[in-house]
Amino acid sequence: MPSPVTDILFQPFDHAGLSLDNRIVMAPMTRAAAPDGIPGTANAEYYRRRAEGGVGLILSEGTVIDRPASRNEKDIPLFHSDAALAGWSEVIDAVHDAGGKMGPQIWHTGATKGNAGWTPDAEVESPSGLLAPGKPRGKAMTEEDIADTVAAFARAAADAKRLGFDTAELHGAHGYLVDEFFWPGTNARQDRYNGPTIAERSRFAAEIVAAMRKAVGPGYPLILRVSQWKQQDFDARLAATPEEMEAWLGPLVDAGADILHCSQRRFWEPEFPEIDGEDGLNFAGWAKKVTGAPTISVGSVGLSGEFIAAFGGEKSQSTGVENLVARMEREEFDLIAVGRALISNPDWANRIRKGDADGLKGFDPADLATLA
Repeated sequence: MPSPVTDILFQPFDHAGLSLDNRIVMAPMTRAAAPDGIPGTANAEYYRRRAEGGVGLILSEGTVIDRPASRNEKDIPLFHSDAALAGWSEVIDAVHDAGGKMGPQIWHTGATKGNAGWTPDAEVESPSGLLAPGKPRGKAMTEEDIADTVAAFARAAADAKRLGFDTAELHGAHGYLVDEFFWPGTNARQDRYNGPTIAERSRFAAEIVAAMRKAVGPGYPLILRVSQWKQQDFDARLAATPEEMEAWLGPLVDAGADILHCSQRRFWEPEFPEIDGEDGLNFAGWAKKVTGAPTISVGSVGLSGEFIAAFGGEKSQSTGVENLVARMEREEFDLIAVGRALISNPDWANRIRKGDADGLKGFDPADLATLA
């Protein structure tokens, strides 16, 4: 039985065809551990262990569409080609065998850079050939490139459904391709994919979501991940007011996104403290309020330090979930995604359920070295 303190985390969730035993989601985390882009048994067992560990839903690491230079590291998995899709079939079978639910996070890395030791075999593409404001990289996409990219996302969604995944997530956050269209710092186009408002800059994302929805049909849940911050600029904000947030996210829900996955670096930070104070709604809370769609929150759950610091080698200590439970109890958001805590503790959810937080390890960046 769940600990009474954390009971809210273990309530079932059911929306748009996605039925989960609890509210804990494994956050997508790039592992770059699929040799030449082909997931195999090691990847399947990695995800199986998290399903056995009690999470309600697993979202895969980002897996890329069939476009030139759609990934920025060599061993990021593909979500196209017979070999890669056969590998993903093994993954979802392993998760289902363990009683879990899972969706792939479908991705295009745009102009972002990966490891310095590897370069794509084609020129990178982005809205305007910009990595960040004033920093050129790669080429600006033509309207034909855009149409082909939309079609590639739709094919990936159809493949996710065909392989038996329970949902699929479009990665529209963190300064990657879709987010580069949202952000005026990387979108300097002179066509219908840009404009002075966030609603106009959301056209590309809306076309992708609509194409994915058409590809999978009604009744198959689609998740969209979004963020204000970018890896190129942690302080970037796409929506400075709730009204702008509604103009940004509302059309994407209308296009077919069932659930919004709202990424922030620390889930407890208020989105608009000038409106509702320092204990006010976070990003996911405001997104739910302005769109009416269920939301997933995320950001340093169960750990003392935020994840960007982890890439600099910083360790984090395990922390309590009292703040999380309080926000869930007031129905601020619907699901919570857990990242690094699940790298170091595959059974994090089961331990929280049993009230065994003292048995949890902190996060050590060394844990990223293997698919444990």
